[in-house]
Amino acid sequence: MLCDDVYFSRHALQRMFQRAIAEESVLHALRNGQIVEEYLDDRPYPSRLLLGNQDGCPLHVVVAYDLANRQCIVITAYIPGSDQWDDTFSRRTSCNV
Repeated sequence: MLCDDVYFSRHALQRMFQRAIAEESVLHALRNGQIVEEYLDDRPYPSRLLLGNQDGCPLHVVVAYDLANRQCIVITAYIPGSDQWDDTFSRRTSCNV
């Protein structure tokens, strides 16, 4: 994603701390991650679920994108579970969203 500025929501910072997810891993996912899902109707900005990695493990990052200002707002980050995702961690295995 092309972000001139990156902001971390309070929720994202709390979850990253709880889950020992490094800021650098999240930033790497923003620059190089694969788009897994898009939530174009999210407000106030559309968002995306990105697949990145941290130390060789899959990492999901939800980020909202303010197109007008080219700003990314990190909503949350987590290590996806194999019980809800396929072996590539890019497709859900259940209908639960």
